Amino acid sequence: MIREYYEAICKGVDVRANLIALRSALKDEKEVRAFAYLLGGDFSVLGDLLAHEDPKVRKNAAILLGKMESEDLLPLLFETYQKETTRFIRADYLKAMEHMDYTPYLGALQERLQELRSVQAAPEEQKHVAEEIRMLQAMVLKHQKLELHPFTALDQAEDVILVTNKEQSAVTARKFPSGCCRRLKGGVRVNGVPMREILPIRTYTELLFPIEAEALPQSDPELIGRRLGEESEQEGSLTKRMQRMHSGAGPYRFRIELKGRMEASKKGAYIRKVSDALERASKGMWINSATDYEAEVRLLERKDGGFTPFLKLYTIKDKRFSYRKEFVASSIAPVNAALTAELAVKYLKEDGQILDPFCGVGTMLIERNKAVKAKEIYGLDIFGEAIEKARVNAQRAGCRIQFINRDFFTFEHAYLFDEIISDLPQVTQAKPKQEIHELYLEFFRKAPQHLKENAVLILYVTEPQFVAEAVRRHPEYRVEETFLINEKNRTTVYVLRYLG
Repeated sequence: MIREYYEAICKGVDVRANLIALRSALKDEKEVRAFAYLLGGDFSVLGDLLAHEDPKVRKNAAILLGKMESEDLLPLLFETYQKETTRFIRADYLKAMEHMDYTPYLGALQERLQELRSVQAAPEEQKHVAEEIRMLQAMVLKHQKLELHPFTALDQAEDVILVTNKEQSAVTARKFPSGCCRRLKGGVRVNGVPMREILPIRTYTELLFPIEAEALPQSDPELIGRRLGEESEQEGSLTKRMQRMHSGAGPYRFRIELKGRMEASKKGAYIRKVSDALERASKGMWINSATDYEAEVRLLERKDGGFTPFLKLYTIKDKRFSYRKEFVASSIAPVNAALTAELAVKYLKEDGQILDPFCGVGTMLIERNKAVKAKEIYGLDIFGEAIEKARVNAQRAGCRIQFINRDFFTFEHAYLFDEIISDLPQVTQAKPKQEIHELYLEFFRKAPQHLKENAVLILYVTEPQFVAEAVRRHPEYRVEETFLINEKNRTTVYVLRYLG
């Protein structure tokens, strides 16, 4: 059908309909190559259609010429793009050129981009202007080596929100002097503490900066973008905050993240409207970037349906868990391992002898040792790949740990341990609940062979009922404390005492 469509176009028969049909027929690379072979390098028919009176004919002709990816077509496409007055097809010329070597026109494209950023388009044309801006930005950024703006606020006391474990935010709050910290639902707000002291804390999952802005009603995404992007004298505004914490001038590259009850199918279009309005209002100070963004503007839905804005920075290097280069699917998150160690810190013995019977890639042992230095540390696991990865992680963390590829239930050792700390195995499709139940019970039978009298067990468990049952069966264990980690799935940290 490709030939039939093209011959009809050549004869001037239903040109628009046949161009659209031809585009649809070129579904994959094979059909595109067949069409290019048919043309034999003669693009004159499609080229002439770039001057057609019907803008949709011009649009489809440009797109088809772009599929040919012939550098010889670039001057024609660029010249026609510059002359085009119909806004809704200008971005299509750019799409036709984006895979060609358009570097000779890069300066002109940059000028056009700057011009568009100051355009006050009519409401019905804003969508098309935004699409052209997105295409121009992508093409310009492709040929620019962009670095992250250096973060320079280590010694500044910025207002921050530390997102933490919802149940155990007090652990993070205790790290700050009285009056500097206020607990929130799912985190803590910190004021008056230098960033240098905040960043190393190991028990938060995210660090966000609150943004000062007028009300952001969910019903008006363009208004949200404008209020975020407009120049403001407020020190906590988006641009002022970004400038205060970084060296170098804008523009800043960003993405929008929306957290709320909005249907997933509607989020993409909504976020584009907010992003486009933010870009326009900032006059190029903020550039929406799909990949190499350095800041995330997060919109958190409130109970009243509006949004509260936050800034998340990718210019801050989070080095807390940089040792964990290797992991497996079942690995505990480093922040959860750090939280476990912090919850049980008063039970950890300095220069103690420590054992993790199910060590995985070593995260729990490394975090335990960072909380309180141990003397001898042993990690066991039946999964050989995990043991090899654990050795890599421990070396990167500067921890001296003996990792052994062995089943805990057949393990023997010359001396006893002061402490067992472990993320006990979880129920999975491969390990059904009954199997894990039996493993828990067998673990409590086996553990005394390796524990000194008065030793401590610190267990991160997803089946707390199995631990409770084991303790009932074995009076030699006493529950010292329990800490709820996740109310929904009942994940719990147990601190037990082995009485001997």
